[in-house]
Amino acid sequence: MLEKIKSLSQDTVIYGISTMVSRFFTFLLVPFYTNVFPPSDYGIITNVFAYIAMLNVFFSIGLESGYFKFASTLELGDRKENFSQPFIIIFTNSFVLSVLIFFFAPNLTGIFLLSSSQSLLVKLAAAILFFDAICLVPFAYLRLQRKAKKFALLKVINICIMFILNLILILVLKLGIEAVFIGNLIASAVTFILLIPDVLTNLRLSLNKHLIRELIFFSLPYIPAGIASNIIQVINRPLLLKYSGEETLGIFQANYKLGIFVMLFVSIFEFAWRPFFLNHAKDPDAKNLFSKVLTLFVIAASTLFLVISLYIPDVVKMELPFKGNLIGEKYWVGLNIVPVVLFSYILYGIYINLMAGIYIEKKTKYLPLITGIAAVTCIASNAILIPLFGMIGSAFATFLSYLMMMIFIYYFSQKYYHVNYEKSKIVSILLLAVVFYLPTYILEFNGALNLIFKTILLMIFIGVLNFTGLFKLSSLKNLRV
Repeated sequence: MLEKIKSLSQDTVIYGISTMVSRFFTFLLVPFYTNVFPPSDYGIITNVFAYIAMLNVFFSIGLESGYFKFASTLELGDRKENFSQPFIIIFTNSFVLSVLIFFFAPNLTGIFLLSSSQSLLVKLAAAILFFDAICLVPFAYLRLQRKAKKFALLKVINICIMFILNLILILVLKLGIEAVFIGNLIASAVTFILLIPDVLTNLRLSLNKHLIRELIFFSLPYIPAGIASNIIQVINRPLLLKYSGEETLGIFQANYKLGIFVMLFVSIFEFAWRPFFLNHAKDPDAKNLFSKVLTLFVIAASTLFLVISLYIPDVVKMELPFKGNLIGEKYWVGLNIVPVVLFSYILYGIYINLMAGIYIEKKTKYLPLITGIAAVTCIASNAILIPLFGMIGSAFATFLSYLMMMIFIYYFSQKYYHVNYEKSKIVSILLLAVVFYLPTYILEFNGALNLIFKTILLMIFIGVLNFTGLFKLSSLKNLRV
């Protein structure tokens, strides 16, 4: 079992390095945007990307997940057929949808909550959606084949192109918010060009009707599930815009993005986790393995939650040599949402772990129900909490939504693929992380004393984990990659 966990760790590290580099550049764009754009413009940017995320579900139609399931077992067709069928379907579907959005852009600005003069942003969004969608299966192929280094390199190239173009288009060419989308489009197009050799190697222009039928049957539940998941991620934006205005939305989104650190960890883990559990699903010790992985995930995520929650207020207020602070001062009012967002992503990470059983047993039909319940929770709680509590209310609505997802995925996963998870240990670790963060709300210190106080809290947390046996520091030696 240890060797299997180490192999998961190795892939996670490779994905992690590239994702950290990519997210680092993305994170740098937040202070850049908040210092060059007013909150109202930043609110428009985040709102359009929210719609891009929502529409992506209709472009991918869940076939990336279908590819993983059937290409990992080859129960129907050969390697090329399992690559070609989902790729061709996604390419055709995405092309048609992008053309329709492009030509009807002036009529769609209202749906995107834009003025009629901003139809260019809708056209750019259509092109971004197309290139991002047709990269899905090639990237999934790299993950399934454990070509993590190539996957990582392409992701880094993508973000570097986007980052450099943002600087050039905004600082040198003096473009407005359209520069953000132009840079994203060019980066996505270049990424697909670099993936063309992998596409040509695996592409076969033929149809396997039986495989297509099974792919669609397995993948279709991901469409409503994906819609519901995106509602959870983005519904707070139009609701905040409606109840609190563009400025509050911009402040909320800038601080929400500080939750990137736990989200980043979850994303890194997911890259390695899906091919890992598919490859080991039939192992005799698979269920014990999956249980141990979840416990280790919660330990790592909870520690990261505490570190970021303790130190993020001090970090974002750092003065930059070229202009302003790491995050503009007018955005600091929203820092109290960060711990809530971070913890919400831990719950989402647990959901990702628990999804293995649903995936292995082909019970994806329950995903729309699970995410649907969470989406309804999200809409209702946002509608109730935003008028009462503003930004922090929206953050807690996100927490409640991911809590629902975690609870219901646990129920259905255990029903069809029972695993003896270390529940008491997991709950204890999560509660400890919250308990050791709360004193920073009660006690406040200035300067170096503040940092010392927070560091002591962190050290005590790690010590409690070690001395209670929740996690032994000595076990880290066995996980070295």
